[in-house]
Amino acid sequence: MKKLVLTVLMCLVALSSYSCARNDEPATLESGKTDVPANEKRILVAYFSWGGTTKRLAEEIASLTGGDLFSIEIVTPYPTEYTPYTEVAKEEVDKGIRPPLKSVVRNMDDYDIVFVGCPVWWHTAPMVIWSFLESKEYNFKGKIIVPFCTYAATYRDETLAKIVELTPGSEHLEGFGSTGSTEGVKDWLKKIIK
Repeated sequence: MKKLVLTVLMCLVALSSYSCARNDEPATLESGKTDVPANEKRILVAYFSWGGTTKRLAEEIASLTGGDLFSIEIVTPYPTEYTPYTEVAKEEVDKGIRPPLKSVVRNMDDYDIVFVGCPVWWHTAPMVIWSFLESKEYNFKGKIIVPFCTYAATYRDETLAKIVELTPGSEHLEGFGSTGSTEGVKDWLKKIIK
């Protein structure tokens, strides 16, 4: 019995050593096919999320692509209650206010592909996304931008189009929108990332 236990433990150690040694392999989508070689394309998944729905979608994208996550936050957070936050968001849109960002991506130049995600607010991308994409801290020229959004009912296409419009010097891949589910994310990523 001791020999059997020892043999099983040795096999487990050997398998875990093999797994650790393979960390330098390209990232893969769950299909098993190498779709995004980590040593060729660095991926950032930048997102703004008010209620957590966009965050869940961003986390799924990062998990499937091997990308780094970055939460876009503003200096003065939006109200946590629904009606007050909608009033602030509406005022920002109406007056073209770009709220100041709390932090920046220090190594943006290291990334080749940048997923940019947000909820739909007042028929478009929230003004915090404008702040992020128009920031003098970043140069998106030549990068691949992939828009994604979450929405309650409509204005998905308008929001994805606004992210594209705000990054005119970039290449753009087909965006993705969801009402909250992560269903379809894997198929979308397989389609757009070759």
